[in-house]
Amino acid sequence: MKDSLLISGCLLGNNTKYNGKNNYIEGIDKLKEKYNLIVICPEVMGGLSIPRDPSEINGDKVYSNKGLDVTDEFNKGAIIAYELALKHNCKKALLKDGSPSCGSKNIYDGTFTGNKVNGEGITVRMLRKLDIEIYTEKEIEELLK
Repeated sequence: MKDSLLISGCLLGNNTKYNGKNNYIEGIDKLKEKYNLIVICPEVMGGLSIPRDPSEINGDKVYSNKGLDVTDEFNKGAIIAYELALKHNCKKALLKDGSPSCGSKNIYDGTFTGNKVNGEGITVRMLRKLDIEIYTEKEIEELLK
């Protein structure tokens, strides 16, 4: 039986990004041979639309570029992702770095100026409580070993 892998839907080509597009990665389909893919988009699962205004973390809150507090939606999506990880016994996750939900190494700094800082998104913070290994889109080869 294959292990389950939590994965950002945008990396698989699902048009779930804030701008209605995706972050498809060539060759990502190879993961289907090794893993049972559990596809998530915490922002959409939390109730945000496609497309939606870009959002960034500022302190303990998440705001859209229009100043709307969307923290509740981000938290709701993170909880749903957490519950899916538990349900499917996920030990690993492949998530889109830079995202205010899924970033595990870098996130935007909250100023909407394109600057990134070391940090983690809302969903990643929650998944870490389950000791899930988080991988970025640049580390797919490690998951295929």
